[in-house]
Amino acid sequence: MQLMLIFGIIFAIGAVTFALQNNVAVTVSVALWQFNGSLALVLLMALGIGVLITGLVSSPTVIRRQWVTARLRHQVTALEKEVAEQQKRNSELAAELTLKTPAADKVELSPVPEKSYVGLKSMLTGENNVK
Repeated sequence: MQLMLIFGIIFAIGAVTFALQNNVAVTVSVALWQFNGSLALVLLMALGIGVLITGLVSSPTVIRRQWVTARLRHQVTALEKEVAEQQKRNSELAAELTLKTPAADKVELSPVPEKSYVGLKSMLTGENNVK
């Protein structure tokens, strides 16, 4: 935003300098309307009208973008709050789980012995070729 302001100021200084160097009297005619004035005044008026039209055309887009940005910021804030609440709830549940599990219930399980593989063919034929 600041960069655009700097470019705008530089452009305005250039336009004023150009207009002041061209101060010849001119007549501007538009349809039935005529205007007599200096070239500098005509150039500055044209520049001002162009800036005004540009501002009016771009305003809806800028406003819409600001609304979307504000809505998304509110949504991010709500989701961050929800994540914090879920993390707090998870830590509470983990603490509750460790408190409810007594030491006597902590039985170590012995490993399950591996059974040898019996293929379908040996099961159907009744062969017990266990290796």
